[in-house]
Amino acid sequence: MDAAVNPLLPEWTGPHGGLPPFDRVQATHFAPALDAAMCEQLAAIDRIANDPAPPAFDNTIAALERSDRAFNRVFAIYCVFGSTMKTPEFQAVERDMAPKLAAFRDRIIQNERLFARIAAVHAQADGLGPEQRRLAWMKYTDFVRSGARLAGAARERLGAINQRLASLYTRFSQSVLADESNHMLLLDRIGDLAGMPESAISGAAAAAAERGHPGQWAILNTRSSVEPFLTHAARRDLRERVWRTFVGRGDAGDTDNKPVIAEILALRHERANLLGYPTHAHWRLEKSMARTPGRAMALMEAVWKPAVARAREEVADMQAIADREGAGMAIEPWDYRYYAEKVRRAKYDFDDNEVKPYLQLERLRDGMFWVAGELLGLRFEPLRDVPVYHPDVRVWEVTRDGRHVGLFYFDPYARRGKASGAWMNAYRAQERFEGEVATIVSNNANFVKPQPGEPVLVSWHDAVTLFHEFGHALHGLSSDVAYPSLAGTSVDRDYVEFPSQLLEHWLRTPQVLDRFARHCRTGEPMPRELLAKLERAARFNQGFDTVEYLASAIVDMRMHLEPGKVGDVAEFERAALEELGMPREIAMRHRLPHFNHLFSSDGYSAGYYSYLWADTLTADAFEAFMEGEGPFDRAVARRLLECVLSRGNTQDAQDAYRAFRGRDAGIEALMRKRGFAARA
Repeated sequence: MDAAVNPLLPEWTGPHGGLPPFDRVQATHFAPALDAAMCEQLAAIDRIANDPAPPAFDNTIAALERSDRAFNRVFAIYCVFGSTMKTPEFQAVERDMAPKLAAFRDRIIQNERLFARIAAVHAQADGLGPEQRRLAWMKYTDFVRSGARLAGAARERLGAINQRLASLYTRFSQSVLADESNHMLLLDRIGDLAGMPESAISGAAAAAAERGHPGQWAILNTRSSVEPFLTHAARRDLRERVWRTFVGRGDAGDTDNKPVIAEILALRHERANLLGYPTHAHWRLEKSMARTPGRAMALMEAVWKPAVARAREEVADMQAIADREGAGMAIEPWDYRYYAEKVRRAKYDFDDNEVKPYLQLERLRDGMFWVAGELLGLRFEPLRDVPVYHPDVRVWEVTRDGRHVGLFYFDPYARRGKASGAWMNAYRAQERFEGEVATIVSNNANFVKPQPGEPVLVSWHDAVTLFHEFGHALHGLSSDVAYPSLAGTSVDRDYVEFPSQLLEHWLRTPQVLDRFARHCRTGEPMPRELLAKLERAARFNQGFDTVEYLASAIVDMRMHLEPGKVGDVAEFERAALEELGMPREIAMRHRLPHFNHLFSSDGYSAGYYSYLWADTLTADAFEAFMEGEGPFDRAVARRLLECVLSRGNTQDAQDAYRAFRGRDAGIEALMRKRGFAARA
């Protein structure tokens, strides 16, 4: 299929440097477009590898940067459909293409002449500029770490492993999506929703109607639907049903992911050994701020004990309320959020339902844009008539001082075929080594779409997540580098979460809440007394939040350090949690059978600790603002932009943070932020 009939193949046209042709793309376009783009890049690779001229930066490293433009355009849209429009037709394409894409990447890595030229440029990099030197180092390092030095049977085996892993990752993610899409709790009595806020009831009614059940209410098997139900629904038996269905994703029947996990772990370990590393964890963390699994584990263990101690205090408070009410039961995981809310009301006179009417999705989005303007000088103007892949998607042009910076796409609602959770994508990387190219980024969420004319009201936790993902978007939009491979969020895994987690702090500032936390009916700002309650309760439930997350992160690391112990995935998970001393009342945030971070790609494998590592930077960095003139200190914000957000991967992450803060970050600010006791 040629460019004349396949919309994925031509260069993007239209304003703002070209727009993705989302409105003309169908699932049948992807396979031929990917095949054509791969052929085009492989031909370019051969020209670079066989260039008779001596290896130099421009004819080797920069030529590599030019070689993948067509492939990147096609693959960007392929990834968008893979996360947001995963129809059965697309899933069939995905299953077919996964091993082909892995083989394509290996053909590039295993091109001996190409690697020899890269190695030659890297060896002579002293004469290059700083960014060129960084790019040459990164290309060389990535090739070495991906097996460019292997030969013969080892090289062939590595290729087979990569292709098999690609197929397993696709199978894993499709199984999780099937369980999220095909299971829901359908209720036909309004009394079954007792305790739920009106906005959640309305959303459940809309979800049921959209799925062919008008007049009923649907609790979908996604986090954005499940967590409000577990927090507010009075029916304990229904909470348990919803909880068990949610934590059971990928755990039984045709979608049982446990055999997939066992095979992935074995293949990852074999691959790491082929590449010269003792474990997959050592391979992954070599290119991270932590550098070694030991350093990552030391941080997690330092936080684990105080977090568990706090969680046990939280459970005692909840059990006391349950006992006073005569509930006649012990707190279980499906009770935690429900009784935590009762404790919050009792201790802080604070009810999440009291805040929720002030947290409208549209106003919060405007608040994010305002913060970006105050901190970074960015302006967002809505665009019309821009091609989108779904009617729910909206687009803004982003400018600074009247100059085009990029485009921001926003896809907020849950739907069938869309991955659960929230995330940021980059459709096009910023660059300027062959002319100015502006980035295109997106934020994606899974809010339950309301009835027509009704506002989308979100929980405080979901509001924090909105700001978190927008922090990733600002990282991409702030990029100011020459080469696309170094742009935006293309940084160490345990550094990439730093800008996103940092932006969360601005949600709770009075400047944001006064302007944008307006009541959905009256338009009145959040009352001062409610703001004060919110501030007093800021550290509430930190034991639960930290333990729920850290259990997943520690099990991830231990599993990849000792894969031989994971013959039985369920037993390994149980035993690991028992050894940790996991409170019985709390479940892992992500159980292994649906842990997409780990098993839908290499992504966060042996790297889920990254959120905690980044939060040590986050807590310390926000204190830099508070040591100055406050959250909107322009001098600190300018330093953040110049030293962190704009730099991409043009320098070592530790050096970039040190340039911003003037020193390294310790754990003390993190412990203060979470309200845990300082280390002895």
